[in-house]
Amino acid sequence: MATLGIDGTGQRLLRRLNPGPGGWQVGLATVGTVGVALGLSALLIAVTGGSPTASTKALYQGSMASPAAWSTSLLYVAPLLLVAVGACVSARSGFFNIGQEGQVLIGALAGAWVGLRLAVPGPLLLVLVLLASVVGAGVWAGLSALMYRFRGVNIVVSTMLMTFLAQQLISFAVNTPWLLQESRLGRGTLSPQSNPVPENARLASLGDYPNLQLNGGLVLAVVVAVVLALVMARTRWGFRLKMVGLNPAAARHAGVRVGALGGIALAISGALAGLAGALLLTSPVGTNRLQPGMSLNIGWDGLLVALVARNNPLLAIPVAVLFGVLRAGGSFLAATGVPSFLVDVVKALLVLAFVAPPVVIGMLRRRRLADQPAAPTATPTAPTAPAPTALADGSALADGSALADGSAPAGSTAPVPGPRTTAPPPADPGDAGTAGTKDAMEGRLA
Repeated sequence: MATLGIDGTGQRLLRRLNPGPGGWQVGLATVGTVGVALGLSALLIAVTGGSPTASTKALYQGSMASPAAWSTSLLYVAPLLLVAVGACVSARSGFFNIGQEGQVLIGALAGAWVGLRLAVPGPLLLVLVLLASVVGAGVWAGLSALMYRFRGVNIVVSTMLMTFLAQQLISFAVNTPWLLQESRLGRGTLSPQSNPVPENARLASLGDYPNLQLNGGLVLAVVVAVVLALVMARTRWGFRLKMVGLNPAAARHAGVRVGALGGIALAISGALAGLAGALLLTSPVGTNRLQPGMSLNIGWDGLLVALVARNNPLLAIPVAVLFGVLRAGGSFLAATGVPSFLVDVVKALLVLAFVAPPVVIGMLRRRRLADQPAAPTATPTAPTAPAPTALADGSALADGSALADGSAPAGSTAPVPGPRTTAPPPADPGDAGTAGTKDAMEGRLA
């Protein structure tokens, strides 16, 4: 530990937090950090002149106190979940998409164009609006994949910068009369927004106010999350996706087209963000109009949901519910005198509380393993020469081999060469010294 600059207290901490295979240390650390995050949130509310108790009560009343409050929370859950699931897909492939905010807007733009330009009767118009949003945002995200493939532009940089381009496109579309600006009624002032989409292009809800209402977008989002979780866990495509994310070189060596697979994953991520934009356009969570600020930071919050869920689509469902509750209850904070932006601070603290423990404990584990003494390695021993074979008169043969006639000397433990063993070469007859030694040995044995 001395090389790492950690004192005795740090050593004890490492010993206690050394994670085992069960991961219970991560769970305990997460519970502790969430408690710290909530404590810091209460402290911030108190410092800004509010009451932590009244703020907590307001959050509860605005998000969970009644069926109507739950209906509002679940309206936010659907687009958050779709964005999070798309982020899980792209992150699994190693292509980190952080342009969901712009992709949400592009999806809403494509859906609004189809919904306001096509005169299609019945629910077919809703299907076309959803498909247009999926295709439009998927193509928009695919542009970043193409830039990476042909020009080497970083995915993170390109997706982030294209978010600002998407915002400008929306602003241009809703301020241009021949595009999507609302129609003039009399001499009224035109607003930077589109006309509302037709009734047959809106998602229906199950239930009536003030009872619990479940919008069709929530059902669609949960089905998409479950299906993609099964695809990534149980199919060959999901295995290849994970392989590309873990080791692109090994995946390429195994025959996987890394660039194509990563580009498809990025396009799927953008398509799901576009579907979230379609929900904002066609569900009661918005005004059913295309507006510059209609994304409501759903793209950024959906990315946070994926981070907290650790890129697990199924785990993203309860996390999206938590973020939906915070969004729905945040509007009630103004009644207690607390700025509503403190909800964003609370969300940021919760993200750190959920993300930091596994990272920190993994780092502590690696440090502990690095400081452990290396196991001693076995050194090869040189082969020992065979013990000399003792003869009857106390002399010995140098190599312990059998005698010339095939018999073993007295006290010899060496086996007699079998019929397939190559006999030693005969002594040179011209060598008097060798012949004399042989005669003397035979005479002693006789």
